[in-house]
Amino acid sequence: MIAWARTWLFRILFYGASVPIVLSAPLSARIGRDAMHAHAHVWIRLHRFLARWILGVRVRVQGTRPPGTYLFAVKHQAMFETLEMAELIDGPLIVMKRELIDMPFWGRTARAYGAIGVDRDASSRALRVMLKEAAVARTEGRSVLIFPEGTRVAVGESPALRSGFAGLYKALNMAVVPVALDSGHCMPRRGSSRAGVITIRFLDPIPPGLPREEIEARVHAAINVLEPAAGGAAPA
Repeated sequence: MIAWARTWLFRILFYGASVPIVLSAPLSARIGRDAMHAHAHVWIRLHRFLARWILGVRVRVQGTRPPGTYLFAVKHQAMFETLEMAELIDGPLIVMKRELIDMPFWGRTARAYGAIGVDRDASSRALRVMLKEAAVARTEGRSVLIFPEGTRVAVGESPALRSGFAGLYKALNMAVVPVALDSGHCMPRRGSSRAGVITIRFLDPIPPGLPREEIEARVHAAINVLEPAAGGAAPA
């Protein structure tokens, strides 16, 4: 009961505060990219603050984010890392489901920040559109953030990478930084949230230009190193 009470209090406060933040985002977008990023990071820090002081969720970062521009391939278990990684990477272009970008108002805000839409069907046309949008990363000198498994998964699940990841890796010709995490222990997709420590681990960069089978295998293994089946440590 206490866990559910904390979960609902967190949701009421976070989503309630999110409404004016998201509605006012277009005003920041008109000023410029820096203003838009600063606006978004207010939202991100609000989420972090509420998670820490209401849910009792703390963050432990292992490894170091390398300097420069990379394709960051991140494990996805909760909404938590969608926001937290944007802060840790400092304003990357984010690959997300196109249905989110097509949402009224929110979609325009996401695009102003820097979102790349990808369709679930992964058709050749959908992939071409995604790659065209991602090419902006080269011209703007920004990193790209992708959740290569495609959607949030439960703790212990490690599905194959979606085909869009390999296409993006090849088109951008960027080194990949895999990021493992275990947010699902504290903030599962279903059920109440629990107090604890979320580990975010930056792995060593993987060079560009590798064959599809090799890059997919290496990234898949790296982002799942904290999973129980891979011998990852249980959360503290």
